[in-house]
Amino acid sequence: MKRDAARLITSLACLALLSVGCEPRDRNATGGTRTLKLAFVTNNSADFWTIARRGVEKADAELSDVETEFRISADGTAADQQRIVDDLLTKGVDGMAISPVDPRNQTALIDAAAERALVFTQDSDAPQSARACYIGTDNLAAGRQAGQLIREALPGGGSIMLFVGRLDARNAQERVQGIKEALTGTNIRILDTRTDDADDVRAKANAADTLVRYPDISAMVGLWSYNGPAILNAVREAGKTGRVRIVAFDEADETLAGIKAGDIHGTVVQQPYEFGYQAIKRMAQAVRGDRSFIPDTKQIIVPTLIVNRANVDEFTQRINTLRGR
Repeated sequence: MKRDAARLITSLACLALLSVGCEPRDRNATGGTRTLKLAFVTNNSADFWTIARRGVEKADAELSDVETEFRISADGTAADQQRIVDDLLTKGVDGMAISPVDPRNQTALIDAAAERALVFTQDSDAPQSARACYIGTDNLAAGRQAGQLIREALPGGGSIMLFVGRLDARNAQERVQGIKEALTGTNIRILDTRTDDADDVRAKANAADTLVRYPDISAMVGLWSYNGPAILNAVREAGKTGRVRIVAFDEADETLAGIKAGDIHGTVVQQPYEFGYQAIKRMAQAVRGDRSFIPDTKQIIVPTLIVNRANVDEFTQRINTLRGR
C-alpha cells in the first residue's frame, strides 16, 4: 500500500507541475483547422468536481483548436442532465463527456446524443449505450479497496451501514458489489444501503437516524464524496467518535481532516483531475478521426488509492496544489 501511495503521490506531483503551465500549448493545429467545442458534464455539484475542472482547464490550455465548457448538474437528477445535454447539442458541441446519474434509464439519452456528437462517459459508465468510451475508475476494484478498509477497521466483525446518493448509478452499484465481495467470509454484516438523492442535508439525516435506530452499529461507509463528511458530522454530534468507525470515498476537505484527526479510518480516492484532462484530450483526438487509443473494452481505467493516517498529510498537500490552493 505504501508503494502504491508513493506512486500516486508522484503522479499527483507531476500533474501539479503541469497545472501551472509548464507544458506548451498543442501546436498540431493548422491554420485551417476549425475550433472544436467540447463539454464535460458532472452528475452533481460536489467539490469532487473542482479537481476535474482543473484537468479540463489544463487540457483546454494545451489545445489551441479546442473550446471547452464545464457543466455542473445543480440537483443531480437525470432530468437536469437531459436539460444540459439538450442545451449543449443546441449549441452544436462536437463532443461531451458525461457522468450519467442513472445509466440504465439514460441509455436513450446517450444514444440520441451520440447520433449528433461524440459521447464519452466518465466517473459513471453506461456500457449498454452508444458511448464511444468510458474514462474513470474501476468502481468494482474501488469497492474492494473500501472493503479492505472496513475489514481493517473491524477485525472482530460487526454490523455496518452503507450510504450513497443513488443506487441506480452504476458506480454506486459496483462499489457496493466490490464491498460485498471483499467482506465475504467475514463476520461483518451489511444492514442496508441508505440513499439521499445527492442531498447533503438528507445524507446527514440518514446517518443520524442510523445511529439512533442501530445504537450498536460498528461502522458507517460513505460511497460518494459528500457522504464521508455527512457521516462524520453525525457521529461527532452523537458523541460516538472512535466507537463508530468510518470509511469514505474521495478527498473532501472534511474527510481528509477526519482521517488526520483519527475519526475516519480511511478513504478510497479517485483521480478526477485525470477524468477531466483525459476526457478533453481524448475527445479532441477522436473527433479529429483518431480512435486508436480506445481499447477493445472501451474503458480507460484511472487507478484509485487508499488514503489513511499514514499518507494523508502528503496526499492533502498534493491534492491542494491541484485545487489551486
